Amino acid sequence: VQLVESGGGLVQAGGSLRLSCVASGRTFSNYGMGWFRQAPGKEREFVAAISYSGNTIYYTDSVKGRFTISRDNAKNTVYLQMKSLKPEDTAVYYCAGGSYGYVTSMDDRAFDYWGQGTQVTVSS
Repeated sequence: VQLVESGGGLVQAGGSLRLSCVASGRTFSNYGMGWFRQAPGKEREFVAAISYSGNTIYYTDSVKGRFTISRDNAKNTVYLQMKSLKPEDTAVYYCAGGSYGYVTSMDDRAFDYWGQGTQVTVSS
């Protein structure tokens, strides 16, 4: 299974970015997907997750109302739309492939596959 992220970059505070993650190697539409991030000197943290159908979605509290996770099963792609970005959103963002159709935990142990990461930098 391969996950390839794109869409990261440098943006000013208040700006927007959309991350994409294209998956290959298994039936994408059967599995939940997630996004995590890791800031310098910090542990990797959960950001958002979406079930196989897109009907069940979770967000960490700090991004609720600003980030939107979605998926297009026809394109084997999961997205993370990020708006009203803050400097504290600066991190490497990772796409993650879940073990099941529904994401059962926000712990990274609930995910089997990981992308290489894409850097998001928000300047103040």
